[in-house]
Amino acid sequence: MRAYERLLRYAAVWTPSNEESESTPSSACQFDLANLLVGELHALGVAAEVDEKCYVYGKIPATPGYEEVPVLGLIAHMDTVSDFCAHAPVPTLHENYDGKDLVLRAADGSERTIRVADFPHLAGMKGRTLIASDGTTVLGADDKAGVSEIMTFVEELLASGRPHGGIAIGFTPDEEIGRGADHFDVEKFGAAYAYTVDGGLEGEIEYENFNAASAVVKITGFNVHPGSAKGIMKNAGAIACEFQSLLPVDEVPEKTEGYEGFFHLISVTGDVAEAKLTYIIRDHDREKFEEKKRKITEVTERLNREWGEGTLTLTLKDSYYNMKEKIEPVIFLIDLAKEATRAAGATPAVYPIRGGTDGGAACHGPCEHATIEGMDTVVKILSMLSDLFANKFKK
Repeated sequence: MRAYERLLRYAAVWTPSNEESESTPSSACQFDLANLLVGELHALGVAAEVDEKCYVYGKIPATPGYEEVPVLGLIAHMDTVSDFCAHAPVPTLHENYDGKDLVLRAADGSERTIRVADFPHLAGMKGRTLIASDGTTVLGADDKAGVSEIMTFVEELLASGRPHGGIAIGFTPDEEIGRGADHFDVEKFGAAYAYTVDGGLEGEIEYENFNAASAVVKITGFNVHPGSAKGIMKNAGAIACEFQSLLPVDEVPEKTEGYEGFFHLISVTGDVAEAKLTYIIRDHDREKFEEKKRKITEVTERLNREWGEGTLTLTLKDSYYNMKEKIEPVIFLIDLAKEATRAAGATPAVYPIRGGTDGGAACHGPCEHATIEGMDTVVKILSMLSDLFANKFKK
């Protein structure tokens, strides 16, 4: 079975994670895909299980003579975003794509257009078979494309009889809400080194990501009749606006790129009596990241001096750090990925990640898409990577 055929099947399984839930998994529907994958792995002869937290673990033993090769891990996530996913996606194929704007038509008569002006890489996909949803939901290629590519690699590896070291497979829930690694059992997974198959287009290799934190600012105001408010009223909503105005105006997502970090105001709620600002803070550079956290703390302290101590409360929480710090000592993993990419006929492209890793293009929205040809190439890359990895460590 080719990778795209698996994507069509997996994408139709509804698996949005739920950031409002405190359970793991955050949505029970993720078990539907987990159980499906375990069944398919068993049918391929792979020992696999899904635990009570919805983590899937599979293990392929090394072939004779390769037992001393470190176990290579491959990881992907099963959940999708909840935005634009009110119902199960309806994946569709667009053969011999002409490289122009593509109109997606749903059964209810609604239409949505994927525009080349918004996604310039589409012009380079001319002649391929494009995979998209019907325009009413996300496709779910993030990261069911990665899941599909790993599963197809496993099937082809076992059918080929090629020698290899041990292979560990991990499929996780709740990645889209930042909890994918929370209950991941590294010991059970059993890999010495692992790659996440959740990049953008084929050939992209990513090992630098943001340092990340969340910040929640709660503001307590005091409401009285506006006609007699002088010297008494403390308008929480107005203080929230003042807070935002004191942050660097150019350090926002819409004005930054590459290695530039930002403060991202996600939500503002409130009125005169109470208000709340929710931010995420991002920067690739650890020193600049810490400076951004100091800045938001300083703004809080300044406004508390102005409006009275306790008016604002700040909750800062680090989310994750730049994985480059961990990769640099084992940079050979990136070199192997580049070599495998070239061997598969693609061009390696290394980019800093401005967010999480995403399987497909235009992720997290109804214009999300992938291509059959791109997915086939990723399967080849995984195959080449397995060979190169085993040969590197073979004694």
